[in-house]
Amino acid sequence: MPTKKTVQLSHGGGGKEMNQLITDLFFTAFNNPILASQEDAAKLNMCGHIAFTTDSFTVSPLFFAGGDIGKLAVAGTVNDLAMMAAQPEYLSCSFIIEEGFAIDDLKTIVNSMAEELHKSGARIVCGDTKVVPKGCADGLFINTSGIGRILNPDISARNLQIGDAIIVSRDIGRHGAAILMARDGLTLESSLCSDCDTLWPIVEQLLAANVKVHAMRDATRGGISAVLNEWAAASNVGITVDEAHIPVCDEVKGLCELFGFEPYDLANEGTFLLSVPKDIAEGVIEVMQRYGHCEQAAIIGHVTDNQIGKVILNTPWGSSRYLDLPQGELLPRIC
Repeated sequence: MPTKKTVQLSHGGGGKEMNQLITDLFFTAFNNPILASQEDAAKLNMCGHIAFTTDSFTVSPLFFAGGDIGKLAVAGTVNDLAMMAAQPEYLSCSFIIEEGFAIDDLKTIVNSMAEELHKSGARIVCGDTKVVPKGCADGLFINTSGIGRILNPDISARNLQIGDAIIVSRDIGRHGAAILMARDGLTLESSLCSDCDTLWPIVEQLLAANVKVHAMRDATRGGISAVLNEWAAASNVGITVDEAHIPVCDEVKGLCELFGFEPYDLANEGTFLLSVPKDIAEGVIEVMQRYGHCEQAAIIGHVTDNQIGKVILNTPWGSSRYLDLPQGELLPRIC
């Protein structure tokens, strides 16, 4: 039986082994002229307003239903740009790899990243590779930074207007629930998978349709609860949402009942919220469903001038309660 190839400390030593890993794997998967120039820094041609973001990914497990750490790293950074109406153009990527990590697993992750890049047209133009001794990195950590050209400078968390409709792009809580199932080895009969995906194609369609968007944000850690509370505070408004209108799949509902979680607090990695003028909200839904594959997009609430800085959740039973910011660490290392 052939010996399984693994990453060695020499792969981070700056010599022959490192050069071979970078050339054969990273340069091949992420091939573009800027990266292939192999300079100490990428030369970029940019003009106008620029968005710049960075994120580090330490998800456990590295592979989960619907994605892996590589897909997550690219989608996560591209989505942060997209939420600012910035067309993703350039990414950096740094790998911290634990000694003994399987080369085949690394190839799978890198190819997943390359596939995800095609969805937005972004390119990885620079990067770094470090190898640390066994036991120091839990397999693999990835950092990605992204730069994009802003196409609409007016979108902001501080720009919600009284009367705006709040829209969610799809059902919520899938990523957090999928990670929980993978981590705890749950064998429930379920097809549940993470919503991990690149959101730029949807945002591009909204921009092309000249939709007047006041705010956008992907509901990652802290779920939609965190986004809504951050918006209420940043724009100095109140937000009211209707529980009955928030799409949640049966599998996520079941896991929440089993563990005592709320789906509103669970992380998403391919779901976002929008605040748009009420009179165009139905048209926005139509654009998202027809051109953005957001079949479950729904209006879940409105911006009000009541309870400034607070989010109110209306239940199907006629009662109301505050939807507060999540407290504590619900699920560590979900991204």
